[in-house]
Formats: sequence, structure tokens, C-alpha cells
Amino acid sequence: MSRRPRPKIVTLTDAAAARVKEIMASSAKPYLRVGVENGGCAGMEYKLEYADAPEQFDELVEDHDVQILVKADAVMFLLGSAIDYETTRLASKFIFRNPNQTDACGCGESVTIEPAKLES
Repeated sequence: MSRRPRPKIVTLTDAAAARVKEIMASSAKPYLRVGVENGGCAGMEYKLEYADAPEQFDELVEDHDVQILVKADAVMFLLGSAIDYETTRLASKFIFRNPNQTDACGCGESVTIEPAKLES
């Protein structure tokens, strides 16, 4: 019996991949790590940080010739997400389009996320 293909944890849009390449070109650290943490009025916040090396159990995601790390404790919250990069008149920021997100605060800085439900 063959295994079904493993779903990608996150994907990057062209704009997000271009921005990650741009910021990593000037970074002293070789990796960008994506995660979630408790905080904000809706309960959780997305977190991006530079990293020297993968931590134990980090997942390495490759998309659009970009490598990013996903923190192990964030995988079930980010599964199926697309990361985009948006520039408006007032801000430039990464946007998470997350199918597991059930709510967000008014300012858009924190979210409510349910762990992904895997099909059996």
C-alpha cells in the first residue's frame, strides 16, 4: 500500500517569495522561521523570526525557490496556509491566508486558530 502525498504545511505567493528572498539577502542568519504564539486580543499571533539553524522538529518548507522553517508546535495551526505579501499606502506586511483561522481582532494583528483536522 502506498502512502498518500504529504500536504504542504504552507505555500508562498510570488510576492511573498520575492520579499523573503529580498530580506534574507541582507540577513546575517540563513533562515526565516514561521510560527504562532499566544497573544493579542484574539488569542494567537503569527510570528516571523530569523534563525541560525533549524531547531529540533522544525519542518523545512521549499516553495518558489525559497526555504523557510515552520516551528514544530505551529504545524497543525498553519497546515494549508498561503503566505502572501501586500503593500498598501500605509503598510507593507505578510498576510496569512489560513483555512484554520476562525476569527481575527479588529486591528488584524491577532487571530483565533483551530488546529487542522486531518482526514482519516
